[in-house]
Amino acid sequence: MVQNFKSLGLNKNLIKGLNELGIQTPTEIQAQVIPLLLEGATHLVGQAQTGTGKTAAYGLPILEQINPNQKSIQALILCPTRELSQQVAKQLFKFTKYTDKIFTEAVYGGEKIDIQIKNLSRPTQIVVATPGRLIDLLSRKAIDLSQVNTVVLDEADEMLSMGFKQQLDDILSHLRNVENKWLFSATMPHGIKQIVNQHMAEDAHRIQISRDVVNKNIEHKFLQCEEVDKLPILLDFLKTKKGERGIIFCKTKAATAKLAKQLIAKNIAAEALQGDMLQKERDKVMRAFKNESLRVLVATDIAARGIDVQDLTFVVHYQMPDQEEYYTHRSGRTARAGKEGLSLALVTSKELRILRSYEKALGIGISEIRAK
Repeated sequence: MVQNFKSLGLNKNLIKGLNELGIQTPTEIQAQVIPLLLEGATHLVGQAQTGTGKTAAYGLPILEQINPNQKSIQALILCPTRELSQQVAKQLFKFTKYTDKIFTEAVYGGEKIDIQIKNLSRPTQIVVATPGRLIDLLSRKAIDLSQVNTVVLDEADEMLSMGFKQQLDDILSHLRNVENKWLFSATMPHGIKQIVNQHMAEDAHRIQISRDVVNKNIEHKFLQCEEVDKLPILLDFLKTKKGERGIIFCKTKAATAKLAKQLIAKNIAAEALQGDMLQKERDKVMRAFKNESLRVLVATDIAARGIDVQDLTFVVHYQMPDQEEYYTHRSGRTARAGKEGLSLALVTSKELRILRSYEKALGIGISEIRAK
């Protein structure tokens, strides 16, 4: 039986908002997680990739549990990046079109802290925060988490790889008595297991969504070539994708900047996106990409986190990532919302070995294209 949101236990006003957004059939993680989280005090460890619909999986139960008449912060969501924080806050706002007013505030680094402190002085029931900025607000006593009954760690492995382990431990220690603790992570490295063991109940529910769910609409291909041939091959590929948009991934900031320059020199509407950019430069690039005046983003793995742009038909791995989960995260930028997409890797013979190991570990088929 295909489930709908009503059968999962959501109220009709939230369902009305979802219908308007064209969201009618729960994804696998939503179907498994939502009824569980609606039951009351729950500790949950969910393993799921980007693009499986986890924001709604935890966001909808949070909205169900918020008391709109209580003006204090009742839920805290921790995210690795500014973009993801903004995206989550925006999504929650969209879900509440037909419900009682629920106020969400996103707080993150790269924005003046005074403005965020002022915003938090208004009635706020949900806070979406990056760990570093939340610690700053706590140390200034500018945020009151005493009424929080739900804390969510979203993309926990990414927060770990960005060096937030200490901050996460501090925040979770501060919220020791919170009834609902929900952690979502694409992978389960040792650091995440430590967090689970230290801060969550022994009988925490564990849900793992199989990897192939994310990949079913993504076609994985590779083309083997020498390093010097990558640029001409990429240019040929972009010619065949006239008018289509995508992201090209490099491993380093320097490689990203160099490739973006090379593409611009060939009259391709491209820009680099990397971690050292000032926030306003980054916002400018993202605005241009979202309003389609940019066709191609050239990005590092960290800089691309939290990007959610619809209708990207391809991603290109110009340089292979060091970790298999990065391959998954990169590929997951295309084929969103049930659409199809292409993940193309340009690999040297050395990189091909890495690609084959990811293919095996992830259980996906990657087919070869021959250079013309």
